[in-house]
Amino acid sequence: MDKKTGIVGLTGSFREAVADLPEGSKVVFTGSAAVCTPFIELLSYSIRDQGFEMVFIPNADKGEARKIKKQENIGMSVVDEAADPRNPDVVVVMGGLAMPKFGCPAEDVTAMIKEISDEDPLIIGVCFMGIFKRSGWDEKIHFNTIIDTTMETCVEEF
Repeated sequence: MDKKTGIVGLTGSFREAVADLPEGSKVVFTGSAAVCTPFIELLSYSIRDQGFEMVFIPNADKGEARKIKKQENIGMSVVDEAADPRNPDVVVVMGGLAMPKFGCPAEDVTAMIKEISDEDPLIIGVCFMGIFKRSGWDEKIHFNTIIDTTMETCVEEF
């Protein structure tokens, strides 16, 4: 287990997890709509220079797949342009899907991965505060890697 801190710890760990993928690989993210989207855009920004095709599947619903593209003077964004999620080299499962209020059953995610994959893609879980372990998803989904980040908030009022 390797421990890192801060945003750079999260993005750097993700970048390392996909470092062996060749240029042109397809990276498919799946997460809760709205809740996971900004984190997916942040993670995709960390690999923007790798020449990957990137796709977002909201709520594990492959019919809603959208492209992730670089937007000048903005960064990486999920755009309202349909994408083909089939044959991913890696599927990134975001922890928001494991949250009762925002997610779906783990079985929906594994079914979606099987539907879009001819071969076994690399499966990377990205979550906060141990949600995959707390929800039992670490035993239901065959992750190759789980990147689990802990957040701490301090509010100072003046």
